[in-house]
Amino acid sequence: MASIAMSGSFVILIPPRKFEKLLLPLISIAAGSLLGGAFFHMLPEGIGVLPPRQAGMWLGAGFTSFLALEQFLEWHHSHRASSRTKRPVGLLILLGDGLHNFIGGLGIASTFLLNPAAGLAAWLAAVAHELPQELGDFGILVHSGWSPRSALCWNLISALTFPAGAILAWLIAGDLSLAGLILFASGNFIYIAASDLVPEIKSHANPYEVGVSFVAFSIGMLVMLLLALQHG
Repeated sequence: MASIAMSGSFVILIPPRKFEKLLLPLISIAAGSLLGGAFFHMLPEGIGVLPPRQAGMWLGAGFTSFLALEQFLEWHHSHRASSRTKRPVGLLILLGDGLHNFIGGLGIASTFLLNPAAGLAAWLAAVAHELPQELGDFGILVHSGWSPRSALCWNLISALTFPAGAILAWLIAGDLSLAGLILFASGNFIYIAASDLVPEIKSHANPYEVGVSFVAFSIGMLVMLLLALQHG
């Protein structure tokens, strides 16, 4: 997964003005991918294991915790004088992606320990759906104040939680229930997409930009849906 986090490296070669034009589509793809990952992959998996009320509590906790975290980061951001301070949404993306990767490492490694063939299939599916999301995340980090090289570095650090989760799964030999954590991370993703990314998309009034952002958002959602249908 760490190598997938570097998939945005090619954009370093793109001239800054052209990259600026790519930011809106990347953010739109990220929004669609985050919501698609939450709605089509994570929610069904978590809700299928836990009672509805308990599942809702985990989902609500994930959403609310990131609301509180963003409010703290916004307060911290507003009390720093430097114009180079990074926007909170970038930090939320890194935290949410790190948690998602950690849970993915736990789940895939646990599956592999029980059934190596199923574990390999789960890993391939995870790689496929990470590609559009990582590209979108890279665009968000740059839009939030990171330089392209810094965004790649922090994306890689966030991806390293995947092997950490896999090692933990190997140590506990599959005794940990992941459903609550999956729903918690799903709430994180829904919050980031709904409160930060979708408003950013809607802030553009130019008809061409509106069309491009909607198509990119739809592509992100559709890719996640197709992967879910293929996987399940």
